[in-house]
Amino acid sequence: MEARLNPFANPVLGRIFKHLIAANKELANTTLPLSTQELVKLRASQINGCGFCTDMHFKDAVAAGETPERLNLVAAWREATVFTDAERAALELAEEGTRIADAAGGVPDEVWANAAKHYDEDQLAALVGVITIINAFNRGNVLLQTPAGDYRPGQFG
Repeated sequence: MEARLNPFANPVLGRIFKHLIAANKELANTTLPLSTQELVKLRASQINGCGFCTDMHFKDAVAAGETPERLNLVAAWREATVFTDAERAALELAEEGTRIADAAGGVPDEVWANAAKHYDEDQLAALVGVITIINAFNRGNVLLQTPAGDYRPGQFG
């Protein structure tokens, strides 16, 4: 299987992806835990059906020390006992922000308030950034039908 278009070979899409990658790198300069970022990226990618990003964020999370058990339970986080209350709040915000078209009126105030109990303003800003960026990547990769399975941790810098 091959992608419809290689975003790194096409100059127009290459410039766009370059900016998304740069925005994503800024998240490393925040106090939002990397493990939380990866859980959020994985969950949004699962919801959006993005095989490439699901593969990438599972592998990146494992490389960063996350356990396969926790990663396998991300899709069922509500029933899983392996996540902290803060991680659950981040996963809930990620789901609501990813399924924004399904919720008339957007993300409920209760979901935001729950996240705000666990994260300070800068961490909430980082969560918004993570959710926004991964959804953009998911949509691009789904549109391109980017194949999954060959990603290597750290491949993009």
